[in-house]
Amino acid sequence: MSNETWRKSSYSGSGDEKGGNNCLEVSDRIPGLVPVRDSKNPHGPALLFPAPAWAAFVAGLR
Repeated sequence: MSNETWRKSSYSGSGDEKGGNNCLEVSDRIPGLVPVRDSKNPHGPALLFPAPAWAAFVAGLR
């Protein structure tokens, strides 16, 4: 997963005032799957979710 392009939410900010140190990063480059990792540990493990399950999770947060 080291070749993935990762992104954080624009709501994350860059500091603690918006929780910038407590972020998830996701990648969009694997068809049908959404890799998710902890931004504080970019070399650590990533979880893989089926894209429909991730979409349902994000919709539930809104």
